[in-house]
Parts: sequence; structure tokens; C-alpha cells
Amino acid sequence: MVKHQPLQVYEKQLCLSCLTGIYGCRWKRYQRSHDDTTKWECLWSFILSCTFSLLLVWFYFWWEAHNDYSEFNWFLYNHSGEWSDGTVPILAATAVGFTYIAFLMILALCHVAVGQQLNLHWLHKIGVTVALLTTIIGVISVTQMWGEEWDVVWISLQATGPFLHIGALAAVTALAWLVAGQMARAEKTRFQVMVLLIYLSVLLTLYFIPLSITSPCIMERGSLKAAPAIIGHQGAPMLAPENTLLSFNRALQRNVSGLEADVTISLDGVPFLMRDRTLRRTTNVRRVFPDRQYDDASLFNWTDLSSLNAGQWFLKDDPFWTVQYMSTSERWSVGNQTVCSLEQMLKLAAKSKSSAVFTLHRPPANHPHRHDWVNLTLDTVLRSGIPQRQVMWTVDSNREMVRNVAPGLQQTSVQKLPLDTLHHKGISRVLLRYNQASAQDVRLYNENNISLTLCSVNEPWLYSLLWCSGVPSVSSEAPQVLRKVHYPLWLMTPDEYCLIWISTDLISFAVVLGIFIFQKWRMSGMRSYNPEQIMLSAAVRRSSRDVNIMKEKLIFSGQPQ
Repeated sequence: MVKHQPLQVYEKQLCLSCLTGIYGCRWKRYQRSHDDTTKWECLWSFILSCTFSLLLVWFYFWWEAHNDYSEFNWFLYNHSGEWSDGTVPILAATAVGFTYIAFLMILALCHVAVGQQLNLHWLHKIGVTVALLTTIIGVISVTQMWGEEWDVVWISLQATGPFLHIGALAAVTALAWLVAGQMARAEKTRFQVMVLLIYLSVLLTLYFIPLSITSPCIMERGSLKAAPAIIGHQGAPMLAPENTLLSFNRALQRNVSGLEADVTISLDGVPFLMRDRTLRRTTNVRRVFPDRQYDDASLFNWTDLSSLNAGQWFLKDDPFWTVQYMSTSERWSVGNQTVCSLEQMLKLAAKSKSSAVFTLHRPPANHPHRHDWVNLTLDTVLRSGIPQRQVMWTVDSNREMVRNVAPGLQQTSVQKLPLDTLHHKGISRVLLRYNQASAQDVRLYNENNISLTLCSVNEPWLYSLLWCSGVPSVSSEAPQVLRKVHYPLWLMTPDEYCLIWISTDLISFAVVLGIFIFQKWRMSGMRSYNPEQIMLSAAVRRSSRDVNIMKEKLIFSGQPQ
């Protein structure tokens, strides 16, 4: 006697197998489950979400910190003594980690969408833990060593905030499909209410968050002032070795309004251009004076300094990845640069009718010109023949004496001082890092006839933001990049922004409402549908090529006779 078990039809579920297999190594049908996710796996889902959020912030930070990559590498050099592009391994690790965690997040959301139980594989748990701990260590390290750079996040939000809001609203609107599905499948009313309240809270927050978004680029177009003047910091150090005549000439070819440099006093009293404490990074001192390579740059006389090459390091290290685009003649010019004196730079600025600004480093305690360093520098300025009105004098020491000897110099402060103090000292210009002056500070300086220059501005988005803020001038290591910005990257009136905001919210609300209605109709239809009809209709609709039919199991009762 043969008993026939009912025919069972199984559809191919390749996508579902890949989904559960990659996420939790559950490739077989019997390994999958529609049961509720365990509390332990819920905890890992929460850890995965936190890791994704942290990595998202970390990735955004390094994306916007591109403006200061050179500063970061120089900071690492001062701590390690060796030059290297430290941003490359950080960016590579961040990109890999973010891609991996984002992929797991997408898989987790897909599990929720199809009603599968979350069960993260132990290898992925190790990967998530490594990514989380590595990111936390990175955040702590940056905070301790380069804490002021976190300001770039808040500043950049003024440029990206309106667009990030639209992106976040689109993402949360898309999540309505998952939320509505979970509510329709859930049997507990308390769970449905909790999920709905959390989702609506996030959605309403995004609907009204534009009330707190402010940006200088949201303004009437008629209020836009002239583009900020560009000062070449160290010339054009992305195109030629920093603080060399070639670098300054390259900057002047990009129509900069001024030149900025770092000045040190030599052993015999000659002011020369050098940013670092030693000569190891930007000269061939290791080959010419190997026993003195760690000595302070100010302990070399001008004769020794003039014998050093200040360009070969640029071809070797390629700090800005620009050497590959140079011609043979350009490489020859770069490789034959020498240390530049302050007088040479000032004469070049006078010839081009450009302003000159420099930061003067005081010699060490054992230096013979420790006490007359200001006088030596002032004599060099007066001897160079540059008109005094073209020089921005930033040295605060003996400022009153300098004003009496050279009243035409533009007294400049590199500190953020009260207006009364600035007027008392006769200071008419202020030179600050871009994160030290708010939009309110810019308006205050402009109203009191104090010219503000913000330094380390290398990215078009930051230049555009400062342009809209009304900043008169900026100092940049990338004048060739900023010169291509002929208008702010984006500018909209308050009415235009309000229209975009309201339209986006209305579209999002309509989509969310439609998704909830459709999901409720869809799930109610599935509940009222006869399971046997589902099975039979599936078998009728699909051909034998699309389904795997389990063979009938033949169960014999008794022994054959």
C-alpha cells in the first residue's frame, strides 16, 4: 500500500538565500526563520546601528577636513620628524570600514523588510567590533591632537545643511515602507504604537529642523558683496616648493592680491623664509650638513642657507600629488630652488604691487639676535623698497616702536582681541584661522572698519561660504583652485529656501501616507486570502522551469510479499 503525501511547491528564493546567507551564513531554507529576533541579536543590531552612525560622522569629518590635509600632515611631521601623507591610510581605512558597515546595515534592513529573523554571523560581529573600536580610537586621537579641526563639521553644515536635510528626509521617508510593514505584521498593539511614535517623532523633527538651519548663502542676491581677495600662503605650495620665489611667482600668475610667508632670523641676522623649526623637510641639509640636520634653522648663517637646495624635496615627496602633471622644464625649475630671503619676497611683492604679510618666529634663547629680532626685520622691510601700505605687520612685540618708525605699515593682529584693544593699539587688520571668526564677528569687523583675513581657506565650498559672509580676504595654499570660483557654489533667497523646504515636507508626507495605506491594504488582503489558493495559484502561474517540485515521498507500510 502506498500513501501519497500532499504535493509541496517551493519557489526559488535566490535573493533571499543570498540575503540571509551573507548576513548570517544561513543559506539553507530550514535555517531561516520568521520568529521574533532574540534580545541578543537585537543588541547586536543596535551596536551595528551605532557603528554606522559613528562611521558616518567620521567619514563626513574627513571629507570636509580635506581643506586642512596639508596642515594635518605638517602636524604629524612635527610629532614624528618624518614627512608622509598620513591622510591616505586614514581615508582608505575609513572608506573600507564605512562601505562594509553600510552594506551590513542594508542587509539588516532587508531582513526587516521581508520579515526574516536577524542573526548576524560571528565573523561580522568581530568586524563590527573592530570597526567600532577603531573609529572610537580615531575620534579620541583627533580630539586630543587636532581638536580644533572638529569646528569644520559645524562650519561645513552651513554649506551642506539644506542638502543634508533633504537627503535625510528622503532616507526616513523610504523607511516608511519598513515601518508600515512591521506595524501591519505585528500582533501586539503596544509594539505598533511604540514603533509608530518613534518613527513619527523622527519624521516631525526632520520636517521642522530647517527652522534651526542657518547659512550665509541664504540671502538676497543683491546683498552679495565682492569676492574675497586671495593671498597666496607660502605662494602656491601645491604648484611649487613652499616659500620659494618660484612658488610666489606661480601665485602671482594666479592674480593673488598678496603674498604670505613664515620668517625666521638667521645666525648672522638675515630674515629668511622657513616654516619648520629645522631644515630637514624642505632642504637637502641631510646631505650638505649631516651633523647639523637637527639644529634649529635659525642657527645657520645666510651663506650656509644659500648653499642648500629647497626644491628637490618637492619632487621626491610630491606632497600634493602634482609633480606628475609637470613638464620637464617645470621639474627642472622646481629642483633648482634655493632658500628665499624676506627681502627677496618683499621686492617681488613691490614689483607686482601686491601686499605682503609674514609671521615672524622669534629666535631661540641662545641666538645672538634674540632681542633685536624685531629691529632686524623692520630694517629689512624698509630697505626692500616696498611701500609701507603694502605690508601687513603682525608682530605684536614692540608694536608701538614699529608704529613710530614706520607709521605706514598696516598693523595686523593674529589674535581675536576686543574692538577697544584693537583701536587702542592702532590695529586696522586682523588675521585669523577660518574657524575663529563667526558670521557675527565678520559683520562686527566690517562695521568698525577693520579688515579681516581668514587663513587656511583651500576648498571652494569654504571660500563660497566666506564670500557670502562678507569676508574681505582669505589666505590660501590653493589660489589656483579658488581663482576658478567666479560665483558662490550655491546661493538662494529666503523665499526660495522656504519653498523648497515646504515642498519637500509635503511630498514626503504624501509618500509616507500613501505607503502606510498601501501596506495596510496589502497585509489585510494577504490575511483574508486562502492559503490553499496561494499555493495553487503559484503552481499554476509558474512553469516547471521556475519552481522546484519536491518529489512525492513513497511510504510503504508493511513488508513486500
